[in-house]
Amino acid sequence: MPENLFVGLDGCKAGWVMVSWSGDSDATPRANIIDDIATALDSNASHIGVDMPIGFPSGKARSCEALARRYIGPRRSSVFPVPCRDAVMTDDYRDACEINARILGTKFSKQAFMLFPKMREVDAAIEPQTQSRMFEVHPEVAFCALNDGRPLHHAKKTSDGAALRRTLLTAGGFPLARLQHPQWKKSQAADDDILDACACCWSARRIATGDHLTFPAIPEFDARGLRMEINA
Repeated sequence: MPENLFVGLDGCKAGWVMVSWSGDSDATPRANIIDDIATALDSNASHIGVDMPIGFPSGKARSCEALARRYIGPRRSSVFPVPCRDAVMTDDYRDACEINARILGTKFSKQAFMLFPKMREVDAAIEPQTQSRMFEVHPEVAFCALNDGRPLHHAKKTSDGAALRRTLLTAGGFPLARLQHPQWKKSQAADDDILDACACCWSARRIATGDHLTFPAIPEFDARGLRMEINA
């Protein structure tokens, strides 16, 4: 398996935006929309960064969210507390909230509930050994790292926020100007989905070189033996 192909995955309405990159600043990254996470796992990527939880809490909340929220400051709302596995496997919002309140003592937002299908997809595709290739990342944590640990004060969907994130990716060595992808409708994937997938890909390369941040530094494990951590 080649050691110079990195993949970033960000969920979108049509499935997943997958950005592939060799890691060289003069290379040509490519973005595509894929239907399922298995397509990325079947690729020859050595490191895959996915913006979706890996591992679910059972007795107490995952600490990685609290640490990541503290790190990104004003963008903290983009990192939501991950529900327990029993809640994520439940199709009804109210029932899922009741289960989570009973196990973790809290409910969760409708926004988090809408991500349940993708959380289930990742959970079904990954095993502890898969985490040697696939890592949980978060775009806003990556952008904060790209900004030398300084929180971003513009949201990603604003013009200033998008411009700043493009600048940070380029300055961080990701050749955004060379990014190629087929034309698709914004109803399939928004512009910020593409930038987020690029940030996930940048994080995957950082993990490969060992220059990344990990929250927490010593990982926690869920009932399936999956590491619960956020990398950037």
